[in-house]
Amino acid sequence: MIELTSTQRQSLAATPETPPVVIDPETQTTYVLLRKDVYDRFKNVFEEDDARVMAPLLADLDPEDWEDAAAYEGRP
Repeated sequence: MIELTSTQRQSLAATPETPPVVIDPETQTTYVLLRKDVYDRFKNVFEEDDARVMAPLLADLDPEDWEDAAAYEGRP
């Protein structure tokens, strides 16, 4: 875990962006900082969509119930 310095904490408090965005100056990689409780909520949402969890459920579907994807013409 990385602990914020008091200067970093003050800088984050003064940042109008929500969530705050930070850049690693050496790699130019951009990061978005989230509170842990917010991250945990997002994580739970994404884990529910895990293909490994969904595969057994999809296997139980009757192929006749599937929608024809061609009707969407490449649109989501």
